[in-house]
Amino acid sequence: MQTWPGSPYPLGATFDGSGTNFAIFSEAAERIELCLIDDDGQETRVELTEVDAFVWHAYLPQVQPGQKYGYRVHGEYDPKSGKRSNPNKLLLDPYAKATCGSIDWDQSLFSYNFGDPDSRNDDDSGPHMMLGVVINPFFDWAGDRPPRTPYNESIIYEAHVKGLTQLHPEVPEEQRGTYSGIAHPAIIEHLRKIGTTAIELMPVHQFVQDSTLLEKGLRNYWGYNTIGFFAPHNEYSSAGERGQQVQEFKGMVRALHEAGIEVILDVVYNHTAEGNHLGPTLSFKGIDNEAYYRLVDDDPQYYMDYTGTGNSLNVRHPHSLQLIMDSLRYWVTEMHVDGFRFDLASTLAREFYDVDKLSTFFELVQQDPVVSQVKLIAEPWDVGPGGYQVGNFPPQWTEWNGKYRDTVRDFWRGEESALGEFAARITGSADLYEHDGRRPVASINFVTAHDGFTIRDLVSYNEKHNDANGEDNNDGESHNRSWNMGEEGPTDNEDINRARAKQQRNFIATLLLSQGVPMILHGDELGRTQQGNNNTYAQDSEISWVHWDQADLPLVEFTSAIAQLRQSHPVFRRRRFFDGRPVRRGEGEPLPDIVWLKTDGNAMEPEDWDTGFDRTVGVFLNGQGIGGRDARGERVTDDSFVLFFNAHDEAVTFSLPTDEYAPAWELVVNTAGEGTDADPVPAGSEVVLQGKSLAVLRAYLQPEVEPDHSVSASLAQAASGAVQPPTATTGGKPVL
Repeated sequence: MQTWPGSPYPLGATFDGSGTNFAIFSEAAERIELCLIDDDGQETRVELTEVDAFVWHAYLPQVQPGQKYGYRVHGEYDPKSGKRSNPNKLLLDPYAKATCGSIDWDQSLFSYNFGDPDSRNDDDSGPHMMLGVVINPFFDWAGDRPPRTPYNESIIYEAHVKGLTQLHPEVPEEQRGTYSGIAHPAIIEHLRKIGTTAIELMPVHQFVQDSTLLEKGLRNYWGYNTIGFFAPHNEYSSAGERGQQVQEFKGMVRALHEAGIEVILDVVYNHTAEGNHLGPTLSFKGIDNEAYYRLVDDDPQYYMDYTGTGNSLNVRHPHSLQLIMDSLRYWVTEMHVDGFRFDLASTLAREFYDVDKLSTFFELVQQDPVVSQVKLIAEPWDVGPGGYQVGNFPPQWTEWNGKYRDTVRDFWRGEESALGEFAARITGSADLYEHDGRRPVASINFVTAHDGFTIRDLVSYNEKHNDANGEDNNDGESHNRSWNMGEEGPTDNEDINRARAKQQRNFIATLLLSQGVPMILHGDELGRTQQGNNNTYAQDSEISWVHWDQADLPLVEFTSAIAQLRQSHPVFRRRRFFDGRPVRRGEGEPLPDIVWLKTDGNAMEPEDWDTGFDRTVGVFLNGQGIGGRDARGERVTDDSFVLFFNAHDEAVTFSLPTDEYAPAWELVVNTAGEGTDADPVPAGSEVVLQGKSLAVLRAYLQPEVEPDHSVSASLAQAASGAVQPPTATTGGKPVL
């Protein structure tokens, strides 16, 4: 095989239109062999002799896209000191842009013999390994432009590539469960109908199926077990796995962008699929174990585990940090994605021991000219000490707001928690984000996510039902803040079913009308159930797939209407926090931007918040001065709104505020389904709100009579002597 010296950068396999450059980092290696694999599984080894700053490289002018390859790294093998090089193990390139095949968990994939962790196994793992693939990087983006939707105008839809499309009747069967399925017009039309501006895809980086799950007949459905940070997961491709998955992924992004929908990736840089000291040797472990993984300082045969998965990436090492940053830039520049949601992001901030928002990782992101410009969303916790960091990420970041989820769930099931907490959450959580200069959009609000109940199950089950996971129902969260309304699971009781339907509307309306950025879990707008399973990580099955044929169509229409209300009125998606001033208003002073209301229609005074728990509250949102744009892009002045929340089981009578707020009000949303077609009611009127329901009223102004400027009307007025028609002169003749 002819080889040229090549270049140490970029890392990975890079086809330039003629041949391919290979480059791999390893400080632990003494020798590295590039292994080219043909379609019969035959292996051709090419020794890399060029080394620059521990980057081993060569250029092979004959290698074209579609070539399968791996590496064998020769070096010291001494696990007790953290060194795990073993050339008998074929290794996946950490920078592989595509992969083919999968691992089969053969003994040869492990560097020790089962049952004897201190032994050494030298079986050849090549026939059992997933392989890297050289890709064709060129793609016709056809003028693709990212939507760049501002955070305050965003509605995020968390979705699983397979689960969203696997059962959709309009998606061709061969495209179901794939990137092409996501790009299908039927899916895009639905996303647009419910106001989606960004789809947040659960992990699409190449991941590994866990052996323990496969043995049970289950699979790693969620995909939080990454092995390739540059490669789109090959099982989600309908076109093939010899690089076609890259083209298909790009086509999906292009189609979504054409529809004005951004693509956000759920990324897992905190750990890899190689597990702990008993895990397989697939890639990083055999290339440079000490560089890529955080080892126990005084016993480096073991791995630090802040993730609960066996290992943690070593964010103290420059090449691990380079891997993360190179991966992020690649997905933005080459794959055109619009942002990232970082799984267990607190782990990335553990440069030493504690979570540190001034860590090197955050500094690199802050100054990077590419990564700093896209949406950055943190899951602000991990399983390590001090890992719960909601509200503590740097100003550039937004965060999944777990406190919003918990508080909104508690409020609607009638828990005795502080009313002030609920008020803080639905107005953007200023207590969490304002102190460091962030705005309401720092809060990614959600009631449900992939991990936990769906909204339908949240109102149908008191307990988790995870028996299908094979762990005797011991897995998953036991404290779900759910309420089944009197019966566990499906029921024929129509009263309970009506109450559950209303409660689902309560959650969706609260979510979409809160300040911050709403995130909807896929299928919640369809009434999707997981049969009470709140931990479907292993359920690549009909338990977790979206059943489009069972869609709750009225709920879809309700979600669409609330999303449209949010998008039409900037008062529901403010750029800045409310200030509520003046808190105590003197006569003649202007109304504050927000006023909290008691059931009698009067403003709550500061001392009212300390009178104990109440399950009712009203809020006036002042639209005066809140500028926006209508569907034609023209500037408009927003309306003012009153929202009434009643989490009591019984009906409650609210009085509308006095006419200084508005002379009349029209009901635009009532989750109890009553009165939205009624005539406007004057200020001070009483409104009866059914138990467990929410109402939204818009300030009503008598529409002005539009003057008739037609020629006939002008002539008629002129004939009556009421008004002289306007004239202009052209060539000495009047023009009407």
